[in-house]
Amino acid sequence: MMRKIKLALCDDHNLFRVGMASILTQVPDFDLVLEAANGQELIDKIPRKTPDVVLLDLQMPVLDGTATADFLRENHPLIKIVILTMHDEDRMVLHLLEKGVSGYLLKDADPGEVEKAIRKVMDDGVYLNDFVSRAMLRKMTNTSTVVKQPSTFYNSKVLLSEREKEVLKLICEGLSTAEISEKIFLSPRTVEGHRLRILEKTGTKNTAGMVAYAFKNNLV
Repeated sequence: MMRKIKLALCDDHNLFRVGMASILTQVPDFDLVLEAANGQELIDKIPRKTPDVVLLDLQMPVLDGTATADFLRENHPLIKIVILTMHDEDRMVLHLLEKGVSGYLLKDADPGEVEKAIRKVMDDGVYLNDFVSRAMLRKMTNTSTVVKQPSTFYNSKVLLSEREKEVLKLICEGLSTAEISEKIFLSPRTVEGHRLRILEKTGTKNTAGMVAYAFKNNLV
């Protein structure tokens, strides 16, 4: 029997939430286990119906998306977070990726992209679409023209081995562990070991944060 992906949807706009719920429930292997109108309501419901992936709005009453993401990362680190919002500022995108969210979508995204993002974060831990990639590239271009300041999130002086840099570059290109393994002739376990060491060295929380780190420090 096919295992369903358990989803939570957190958005204070009822009309949008109802429409998105209708889209998600049409996918056979998606199971929308809970809905919430704000972050506090989501947090209160999670112990009873823990999702695999949370689709999270940013601007909400009571507890907003940023604070909710912080709580989930600290208390439910296995839950993947995909931001679904109208906020398209580069600063916000990179900030949330650095804090450990797995993906960032705008609310005008096609339903097919939402489904793709959910599957990607379940399989690979991160979904980086063209919008996010452009934000990262703009950040990299802007920081290359000014004196580089120390990162407010990470130690930018970490020393990665050449193999770790190679693995990091391939992760940034969107390759899965299996694809990296095949490309550079290493076992999946060895690739995963490199990934874990990169996480540890950079102080990042997940693959999305690691990718944000790589762009921020001009490693790719």
